[in-house]
Amino acid sequence: MSDFTYDLVVVGAGTAGCYAAATAANAGLDTVIVERKDETEAGHIACGDALKGANNFPNAIDRSQIEPAFTNTDVDHGRFEIPSEDTVLEIPVPGELAVIDRWEYGRRIIDGAQQAGADIHYDTVVQDVVQDATGTVNGIRGKKNGDVVAYDAQVVLDGAGSLSLLQDKTDFSGTHFDTNVRYSQFCSAYREIVEVEEEVEWKDALVFKPTKRAAGYLWYFPRTGTTINAGLGFQMNEQPMQMIADLKDDLRNRPEFKNATVTDKLGAALPTRRPYDSAVANGYMAIGDAAGHVNPTTGGGIAGAAYGGTYAAEQAITAISDGTVSEDALWHYNERVMDHFGARYAGLDVYNILSTAVDVDELMGLLAALPGEKLAEALYDGKTSMGPVLAAQTAIKSYGYWRQIIDFYKTKQLAEELIDHYGRYPQSPDAMAGWQRQRDQLLDRIYETTGAEPKY
Repeated sequence: MSDFTYDLVVVGAGTAGCYAAATAANAGLDTVIVERKDETEAGHIACGDALKGANNFPNAIDRSQIEPAFTNTDVDHGRFEIPSEDTVLEIPVPGELAVIDRWEYGRRIIDGAQQAGADIHYDTVVQDVVQDATGTVNGIRGKKNGDVVAYDAQVVLDGAGSLSLLQDKTDFSGTHFDTNVRYSQFCSAYREIVEVEEEVEWKDALVFKPTKRAAGYLWYFPRTGTTINAGLGFQMNEQPMQMIADLKDDLRNRPEFKNATVTDKLGAALPTRRPYDSAVANGYMAIGDAAGHVNPTTGGGIAGAAYGGTYAAEQAITAISDGTVSEDALWHYNERVMDHFGARYAGLDVYNILSTAVDVDELMGLLAALPGEKLAEALYDGKTSMGPVLAAQTAIKSYGYWRQIIDFYKTKQLAEELIDHYGRYPQSPDAMAGWQRQRDQLLDRIYETTGAEPKY
């Protein structure tokens, strides 16, 4: 058995884990990343490869370190293919956008964490957490090449991804850690990296196309003009898709993919839910996918993971310095997440809820009728507005979808109310119950308006 002692143990070498480790190591904490994959495979993660906000990342890992993984910085809009309406809707994407080589990016952020001074232990499968008599998490246990390994730490950061095993092993009683997590709040996704013979005409766009059910879509994201990340996903509470077969069927019907070659295949489960109400417990914080830090309408989670990992590490630094790692001492991490992106993601979750309750053809007709810029605001910011002239133009264009437009408008208003409520996120655990009660009352109105089954 091998025993290690660190100030901070980070489980998982994804974006959240690497940015957390780099932040802590830069501040002088003895930090280790524990990663289940070997050194060759670490960083190889199923992802759509689209990175929004590429110009605005935490500085724990210098941008110059990851820029070589940005393979296409010319993408600037989304291209929505809507076969049922025989139309293509092109909408702008606010903020800097890039498509990346995710494996190369993964290697580079691992290098960045190591350059900051963090250790990384590969081939280590975490199997349990260690808690003391007060319920404080102060370590993890696992196996490396068949041998038992133990890590003692003042704080454990859980970056182990969606449906993290650590959350099954930790006793969260007496804390406000979000345990309201279930199957319906995740999606199953699959992607292939496909090489084509000639440059695609949409090399400056992210291409989206509906699947045969509402709560899912196909994507085609160009790493370069001839290297395409092609994939699809669906909500796990929906009827299962034959994802590989469905993707190949669509590829066969696209002339630009004639004689294409597949160079990589990977699948994953991803959260399509609001951020955890609280991602902290005594001595423990969840980050990235393990805390639901993902845009629930698109599955995009790189930027949120980078900031979530950074904020968690900064709070750990403060708590360790103050000599207490209690839930109260770590709570400010929750506040920073909600203030930066958590409230917006919670608002966007309302549109994910709506998508589970409408017919896919009706949804596509609605999208085709809405102004592109306003649709972009709704999908990426959670809030949008429409002047009288544009509203009149939309009313004419959307004849036949007025009922859906009215429902969408009511849903939009409720999403904005929810965002405003998240803006009043409690400053301490003591106020959490009242805040959650008011939020859940607002969600009841959302379910009533959309006709969706309760998600939480």
